[in-house]
Amino acid sequence: MAIRATGLQTHIWNNNAKSILLLAFYPFLIIGIIWACALSIAIFTAHNSDVSQANAMANNIIYQYWPMIIAGIGIWFSIAYLFHTKMVRSMANSHPVTRKDEPELYNLLENLCISAGIAMPRLEIIESHARNAFASGIDQKSFCVTVTRGLMQSLSKDELEGVLAHELTHIINRDVRLLIITIIFTGMIGFAAQVMWRNVRYALWVPKRSAGNKKGGGIIILIAILVILWIGYFATLFTRFALSRRREYMADAGAVQITKNPDAMIRALMRIAGKDQIPKIPADISMMCFENHVPFMGLFATHPPIETRIRALSQTTGTPIPDLPALEGFKAPVNSPKNSLSAPSAPKDKQFSPWDRPRTNWTTRERFKTRRTQNPWH
Repeated sequence: MAIRATGLQTHIWNNNAKSILLLAFYPFLIIGIIWACALSIAIFTAHNSDVSQANAMANNIIYQYWPMIIAGIGIWFSIAYLFHTKMVRSMANSHPVTRKDEPELYNLLENLCISAGIAMPRLEIIESHARNAFASGIDQKSFCVTVTRGLMQSLSKDELEGVLAHELTHIINRDVRLLIITIIFTGMIGFAAQVMWRNVRYALWVPKRSAGNKKGGGIIILIAILVILWIGYFATLFTRFALSRRREYMADAGAVQITKNPDAMIRALMRIAGKDQIPKIPADISMMCFENHVPFMGLFATHPPIETRIRALSQTTGTPIPDLPALEGFKAPVNSPKNSLSAPSAPKDKQFSPWDRPRTNWTTRERFKTRRTQNPWH
């Protein structure tokens, strides 16, 4: 059972527990999907409509082949574990950079790691005008922070520092490990569903070489299996969405805890809003990003609305939301990647800790509202 997250450490414990539970849950889910597919085959191929006989056939298939199923799942996970870094880099079209390539960006990340007391992850860049970033990896050797060129050129130094701290918090909280595990197993089910969909399309368009009834029965079986696979796939997607939304609030609060500058974090969110879409990037990468805007169907959103995140930061830290027209007038450096971090930082007197109490009129009801919103982990 998960512990109610009242602080950073319990949140990390919960994520580690969820990772273990997911590792145990997904094999059972996949076995259940295979059993349902076997039951569909047994029902449509049986000479009579005896459901109990079909159920016995499906159970027998699982009983005989479950070691092979578990072995296949283990092989899939092992391959993904060993090569997920290259897979993520290929899907995101990113490239690694060193201190020599991007000294200011590298120094920013290194200083944040020193402040947080963690080892330096790898640093990579996506050559895109979009404004986004994400963290990835399963263990210390594979942890990585990736940012877009557009983010570097559009944000000031303290704003970019807030985004980097947000991604480091995902690593500290082990959000990235939990997400990679869900991506691995969701990808397995999605891959099977895509293969089955191609088989259905082939069966529908292949020239008729056999009796119509026989072919029709085969198509029904394929469609039934396809439906079962897609149901399983969407079940795993909902798990991913539920895990993703809350972790963003936690990472925002963690970033403020590291940088002690909620004003810069709020400004970074406002600059990124609506300009986060990286062209031709897979959904698995998008859901790991700092922001993943979905204009409709909030049930499928991997991130909470950016306005909600800004409001949460403002309330928990007592930081006023900056004026939008002033932000829209900000001119980022152009055609100078090396100097893209030189925009002015926020004044020192506007830097807050997430634990500071906002100044309010204590004779009004604002006192009680502030108490309810003081803890950034709720």
